[in-house]
Amino acid sequence: MTLVKVPIEPGIDQQDTEYGAEGKWFFGKNVRFRYGLPEKIGGYTTVTTETLIGAARGIVDWFDLRGEQYLATGTNKKLYVYQNNAWYDITPTRATAVGNITGFVTVNNSPTVTVTDATHGAIEGDFVTITSVSGAVNGIPSATLENKQYEIIEVVDTNNYKITATADATSTGASAETATASYEINTNPDTSIGGYGWGAGTWGLSTWNTTRAGIAAPNTVQLDSGKWSLDTWGEDLLACQFNGSLYYWDTSASSTTPVASTIVANAPTQNRFAMVSGTDRHVICFGTQLIGTTTQDDMFIRWSDQEEFDVWTPTATNTSGSQRLTDGSKLITAKRSRGAIMVWTDTALYQMQLIGTPFTFGFSQLGSSCGAIGLHSAVEQNGTAFWMGKDSFFVFDGSVRKIPCSVEDYVFTNIDQASQKDTFACLNSEFNEVTWFYPSNSSSQIDSYVTYNYEEKVWSIGDLSRTSWVDKGVYNFPYALDYDPNSATTPVAPLSPATLISGVTNGRALMYAQENGTDANGAALESELNSGAFVIPQAGENLLSVKRFIPDFKVITGNVNIDLIFRLYPTSSSVTIPHTVTSATTKIDTRARGRQAQISIKTTETGSSWRYGTYRADVQPDGMR
Repeated sequence: MTLVKVPIEPGIDQQDTEYGAEGKWFFGKNVRFRYGLPEKIGGYTTVTTETLIGAARGIVDWFDLRGEQYLATGTNKKLYVYQNNAWYDITPTRATAVGNITGFVTVNNSPTVTVTDATHGAIEGDFVTITSVSGAVNGIPSATLENKQYEIIEVVDTNNYKITATADATSTGASAETATASYEINTNPDTSIGGYGWGAGTWGLSTWNTTRAGIAAPNTVQLDSGKWSLDTWGEDLLACQFNGSLYYWDTSASSTTPVASTIVANAPTQNRFAMVSGTDRHVICFGTQLIGTTTQDDMFIRWSDQEEFDVWTPTATNTSGSQRLTDGSKLITAKRSRGAIMVWTDTALYQMQLIGTPFTFGFSQLGSSCGAIGLHSAVEQNGTAFWMGKDSFFVFDGSVRKIPCSVEDYVFTNIDQASQKDTFACLNSEFNEVTWFYPSNSSSQIDSYVTYNYEEKVWSIGDLSRTSWVDKGVYNFPYALDYDPNSATTPVAPLSPATLISGVTNGRALMYAQENGTDANGAALESELNSGAFVIPQAGENLLSVKRFIPDFKVITGNVNIDLIFRLYPTSSSVTIPHTVTSATTKIDTRARGRQAQISIKTTETGSSWRYGTYRADVQPDGMR
């Protein structure tokens, strides 16, 4: 008997066929590669059982001056802060007017109430807090109707919308009662979708207010999901709603009970995204309004005066200013780096660098045909940037290069084209990984990921639903949020005086501590790793008899399932030998014959974890047939 060792290269290779990937791992799920060896990824547990309304797309964490921990995230419906181990709703108010509600309409035995407000400016899904109801509304007591926050379930017209009360009306008809309404900022879809509008195809192609079927890009209309760009201003928070306004949240004013964020005075009100420049402390708005107009230019950049986030008009005595970039049709994202800011358009990469008076910032183009796919699709680590483009992965470490990717076809063939801009990148620095979470073509919501180990330059893939992620640092674990579009779990209660949210549709986010344990929040975190077909050494044209397989696990807890698969030829039928391996397993008797072999490693139970070494087997020649 001869003990044969078969080395398998680290990383997943999906660029070849299963039989062409000899000496490689062909498929993996929830597996990473570290120091050249494959292992199951870490598990996760809930940080809190409180859920958030909407899909979280944007996250930041920080310490205040007292060393207190904070984390903020924005969903397509709300803006939240995690403080003192609890979530708080800090969504800014768009408009408040005393007595602006001039009447209600009800239907007997129904909780649906039509509200009349000629100034509401709301869209379906927005939230409104109703207070100071002047009297009972067709049998619904004022105390029951007021001091609650409602999700608007239907916008009837510019003057009327519908909400769901917590009690049924006792009569049908109009009520002349008045009330005060406070409206939060307009909401957005939970995923990027095809939309409506002028320009989608030729005149008369479809019917009014319907999607334009069969229209190829770029003439299709796309509605972006509700994303946020979040950054810190000292110990405070600056938040920018995608294609919306800039908001400020004061930590010191929220030390006991957090208060809602407020709009930044004088700042542009239409911005694709925003950030703080760094130590020089300029607030920068990207894809923003032209100075002195209400016209938004997707390639226009403006910045505030130094140390003054509410001074935006350039003068001879301040450092505010502007610049328009030219390569591309829209600004996509930006990241701080060493001594500069990297700015991506949909086609190019620029560098934005502080140069002082009179221009404040200078701009230089670093690369073309290398645009980013979405707002959160790029990360920066120690002066190096990684990002996903429309059909490739890129790195900038002094020059722009495509990253050789052994799963490129797998990712870009399977990504959902309509919602691909929801893809986001995150760092897991403990394992030298950057991961992109993306929606597969079987789902408009994020359900898959691809990971690049930038030190070992290997790739892995898996299926995990996460919409935002922040690396460990402020907290002891990476924190990430998932999103369940069908969940109706009771959400976080909003701030006083609104103590109840009524009429909320499905869709909740939940936060997890990643790399914590081995399981998926108490359930099994399944893993799988399959090798390509490899020729058994010494086989040649001869058959070999494989008598024993020697498991080589560096780490193993719980049960690990190993399938050994043998074939005579690539197209011939296979013989599969399943076996359950534990830390006590020393060998697996196979009694198999073949020229080619594969190995499959799987876990399906709680408490299981593993790290695999090298394929070793006892073989002997067994003739030509």
